[in-house]
This record gives sequence, C-alpha cells and structure tokens, in this order.
Amino acid sequence: YKNTDIHIHFPEGSIKKDGPSAGVTIITSIVSALTNKKVRSNVAMTGEVTLTGRVLAIGGLKEKSIAAFRAGIDTIIIPKENEKDLIKIPATIKNKLNIIAVDHVNDVLNKAIIGVDTID
Repeated sequence: YKNTDIHIHFPEGSIKKDGPSAGVTIITSIVSALTNKKVRSNVAMTGEVTLTGRVLAIGGLKEKSIAAFRAGIDTIIIPKENEKDLIKIPATIKNKLNIIAVDHVNDVLNKAIIGVDTID
C-alpha cells in the first residue's frame, strides 16, 4: 500500500472536542482492514496523528483511561507527550493498566495489531 494515499477528513461536528484524538484508532482500523489482521481486543488507544506519523498529545487522558478500565481493557496506548498526565489517573486504576507511551504511529501498529510484522 506504499503507492496508495487515503485521505479522511472529519469536519467539526456539533459535539465539542479537545482534538482529533481518534487518529491512531482510525489508522489502526484502516491498516487492520487492508492487511486482514485483527486488532487486539484488550487494547484501547488514543492520539492525534500528523501527516508524517507522529503521535501528538490529547486531552482527557484521565477520563479515557478510566472508561477503558471500566470496559475491561487492560492495555492502553497513549501519546508519549501525555506521560505527564498519568499522575491524574487514580493509582487503583493506573496500577492495573499496561500503559504504553508512543511517539509514532508505527509503534501503535506494532503493539495493537495481531500478527503484524514490525512496521518501520
């Protein structure tokens, strides 16, 4: 798929958002569909993605982490830039989560997709 461009545009809707924090999730879904490989069901992820694949900080990490934990998720992938926000997550929840901080979308794909060869 190196010669294929996919452009997805999400115009602002009626719901106020902190930003495009579903970027890593959308890319992971697309790669999963194109490669016919499944996404790990125990993983949640959040992060904005630049055109070069950098994963940028998001808002609401505490709330997203709590929601993931309550939904039975045991691993969350977050932007490395949000590591400073981990202190806001209650220790009773944070200590039960495997939190993976990433700075590039390739890191997300390598951790989230089952059977994917290392993506560079």
